[in-house]
Order: sequence, then structure tokens, then C-alpha cells
Amino acid sequence: MTPASPAVPRPDHAESTADATTEPFDLVGVGLGPFNLSLAALAAPLPGVRTVFFERENGFHWHPGLLLEGTTIQVPFLADLVTLIDPTSPWSFLSYLRAHDRLFRFYFYERFHIPRREYDDYCRWVARLLPNTRFGSSVEAVVWRADRGLFEVAVADAGEAGAAGPHTRRRVWARNVVLGLGTEPSVPAAFADIPRSRAFHSADYLANRHLLADARHVTVIGSGQSGAEVFLDLLRAQPDTGQELSWITRTPAFAPMEYSKLGLEQFTPDFVRYFHGLPQETKDGLVPGQWQLYRAIDAETIAAIYDLLYERTVGGATVAATLMPNVAVHDALTRDDGRIVLCCRHRDQDRAFTVDTDRVVLATGYTPRRPAVLDPLAAAGQLDLDAHGRLRIDARYRVATEAGITGRIYVQNGELHTHGVGAPDLGLGAWRAAVILDDLTGGHAYPLPAPSAFTTFGVPPAAADIPDGRADAAPPDAPPTRGVPANGGPATNRGTATSSGPATNGGTATNGGPATNGSTATSGSPAVAASPATAGPTAPDTPPTTSAPPAARRRVAAVAAGVPVGPAAGAAL
Repeated sequence: MTPASPAVPRPDHAESTADATTEPFDLVGVGLGPFNLSLAALAAPLPGVRTVFFERENGFHWHPGLLLEGTTIQVPFLADLVTLIDPTSPWSFLSYLRAHDRLFRFYFYERFHIPRREYDDYCRWVARLLPNTRFGSSVEAVVWRADRGLFEVAVADAGEAGAAGPHTRRRVWARNVVLGLGTEPSVPAAFADIPRSRAFHSADYLANRHLLADARHVTVIGSGQSGAEVFLDLLRAQPDTGQELSWITRTPAFAPMEYSKLGLEQFTPDFVRYFHGLPQETKDGLVPGQWQLYRAIDAETIAAIYDLLYERTVGGATVAATLMPNVAVHDALTRDDGRIVLCCRHRDQDRAFTVDTDRVVLATGYTPRRPAVLDPLAAAGQLDLDAHGRLRIDARYRVATEAGITGRIYVQNGELHTHGVGAPDLGLGAWRAAVILDDLTGGHAYPLPAPSAFTTFGVPPAAADIPDGRADAAPPDAPPTRGVPANGGPATNRGTATSSGPATNGGTATNGGPATNGSTATSGSPAVAASPATAGPTAPDTPPTTSAPPAARRRVAAVAAGVPVGPAAGAAL
């Protein structure tokens, strides 16, 4: 079924008829950031798959504190919610431009990277029009009910008074659940006792910028993209404010983001599959060393800062700005007069010093939001966690659970430790959503892309291992394995999973709806795949059985995928 033209807004609704029934949803989403919104958009037109996505906020918000004028997203506009998987979707960025009569303006704009405020507006447009999104509804808990073979999802709906008012509680039944909880601002422990009016996170910069008005000295801590944008904004305003500025980071330099074409191939499905197949200890060691892939600054912002500093020094003038890389802030104290003393140490020189300042903006990154909705499952010992208490997540983004749970729990942007630095990248969002839908439908959602990177990330498939005396050493002439290794990670050069079309408009499927648990859907509607037992990460990621879909349902596939890449995730102090 093709959705109605997205140019015509649908009426707001607190609850659809489908929500009011006891019929289980095939997929219930928790949270509506860009990644679950991508999944909702790709799922909406699939016949026979019922989905609904809940968000506690009353509307879509994407880093509102950093929607500074002149800032752009760090990925091309093709990395929207759907295009790299389905460029014909009515929910694409180009469809948004058409609906707002901006195509010719964008044509002359001649840029791949769109304004951050426009990306936010685009997502709001999609979120408002999709039939399977529910704002003002908070998921409080997810419980497995073995007697029904379903997840019971506890939902609290805010009334007209909003989040502060009374809530109506109900339960929704789900065959599968997807978590899109995203990340939350990380405030270092050293600043725990500093009033938020004097030291606040960059995520709240626009809302709190007025708090800096009476400050003589402002310090920005952190050298990711958000830190650079805040420092540039303060630097531009300096002639009017007269403020002295300091910019501190513990990274070795105010370094540019890796943006070479081959370097960017680390944000392809090929690299994600390669990374996931590595031993966990190896993955944990690799991620910190990849900081320039996701915690650095785009070259345009660095150039703007440098050019402004250069211009301000014409004629021998000085700039009241100090840029300090390689410096760690290990404590923060408040003086009697209200000023803040930053206790610092230069990492190479191993010398301690202090910086006195009036206000601090903490561009110190984000941490994964704890999935409290899974607490009932954790308390019952139904989650299989790793040695660090983290979720084990397989190649198809499924959380490892005990064998008795036959439903699946998927995760989006909570898998940095298992899938690598592409987890928060917007350019991989649509691809990850398509992988989840492919798994959910048993290969009947969207075609997944074949290996597309020019880089071979692991040992070439045709290469022979050198015998090293181990009992498990492969013979030199052994053919390369194209399947999935026993540890659940994908094999290098994994073939294309065939899959195609279908799924839900949030309402009841026509022609009998989807058949579940492996049965065949009628009238061409694909069945929702039977849920595998996920008793831990050692279960192989067996590719789903696929069947050739109708040509009309096949989609053009490509890569895609969430941190947001707006503020840099995990930006260093």
C-alpha cells in the first residue's frame, strides 16, 4: 500500500483504532529519534506488518540546543531517513523539498550538506505525517509474557496538561520491540557540584546562552564538532561581548574529522560487518583510537575559526582567546566570589595548572542512554550481558536473551561496543533500519546492498591462512567461508541478503494481514518471520530464508545510517 501524499498533513490523533485493540503489533518502537523515525518511515508502506513507535516528548526534537545558524549536518543530504535504501520513498528529503516548494532553491544552493535546522524541520515533517508515530506516550517497561509468547509494553499517555499532568496508562502487546533511546549528555564528575547556571552542557547551549551575558571569561571544554561550533559562536560575538575565551581539550590537537573518500568507507555496511566479527576485546581497544572518525571537527569549522583569529590579529592586534589541546581537566572548584577554578594538567608535560573562569560550556559528548524499560527483563535474568554489563547485540541488531524469549529486541544507536563508530552516524541509519526489517520479515522488506567498499577490511576471502600449528588452522587450500561465523559476527565479503518490499501503515493489514511465526501471508503480503531463540551471542546470525518478491515491491538499496552526527558522540574533555 502506498501512503497518501505526505504533502497533506493528517489530523493529529492521540490513539488510533489499531492501538485500542488487543491484536499484537509486529514491532513496537521505544523512542523516536532519527533512527527509529527512519525505521518507522521504511516500515510504514510495507503491507502486512503492524508497527507503532512511542515517544515521551510531545514532538520530534533533534539537538535543539545546537541548531545554530550556519551549521550543517556532517553527512550528505542523501543520508536522510530513507533514500539510501528507498530513493522512491515519499519520506525522502527531496520529497520534503517538493512539499515545501524548495526544490529550485535547493538546486541553486549547490551543497550536499544541508543546514542543521533544515534537517530538524525535515524530520519533524516526517514525524508529523507518518501514521505509526505516537508522541506524548512514554514506554515505562517491557515484560516478556511466556504464556502469550508476546512482550507486554506498558505505555503512559500524557493528557492535555503534557508531561507534568496526569497520565493514562495502558498496555500494548508486541511480537518484537526496537529500542531507539539514543544518547544523553555526558557531564563529567568534576562538575557535579557546579551549578548548572554556571557550567552547562553544549546540548543546552541555545537555551542557556543568555547565562553567559555577564561573564568576563568563558571556557569551552571539548573539541568535538559541538565544542568547535560553540567556540566559533562565542568568538564571532566577542567584539560585542568583550569576553575572554578559553578552549580546552585533552585530545592531542584541534583535529579535523577524517573525511577522505577511502577513510569514509569505515562508515559502510562492509566495515560494520567486519567490525562486528572481531573479538570483543579487540573491538574495545579499537574504538578509542578512532576518535577522528566521530569526535573531531569538520574542516570548514576549523577554517572559519582560524580565519577569524587571523583577521583579528591584523596590525599587531591580539585576540583574547586561548586554545589549549592536550590538557585534561580533572577537577572544578567554586570560589567564594562565584568564579570557577579549573584544575588542569598538560598531558605531555605532566604539569598541573589552573584556569579561572566565570562560565563553562561542556562539549563533553554523549553516553548511551540506559534502557530502563528493560529492567524487568534484567531483574528476571532474561538478558545475556557481557562482562562489562553491556547488552550483547548480534549482527542483525538483536539483543541476546534467554532461550525462552522467542520475541526479538532490536537496538539502534546503542551498539557502539559491538558494531563500531558507525552506530551514531546518520549515514548508516536507513541501512540499519532495513537490516532490522529484513530480519523481522524473513527477507521480505528491502533488498540489502552487496559489499560496496573498495577497501578490503579483513583478510581477503581468497587468501590462504598460514598454518601455525594450531589444531583449528585452516588448510592452505581451504575455500573462503561466505556464511556467518559461529560467534555471531558476519563473515567478510558476506553476500547480499535478498529481500524485498512490504509492511505497515500502523493500521490493520488488508487481505488477512500478516501471517506470523513463519506462516505465509495471503494475497502477497509477507509473513513476519518466526522469532529465533536468542540465547546469547554465540547463536549464529543465520541469514533469513528469502523468496523472490513481486517486482513492484522491490526497492533500490544502498547503505545508510545516527548521531546524529550533530554533536560529536563521546567528545573528549
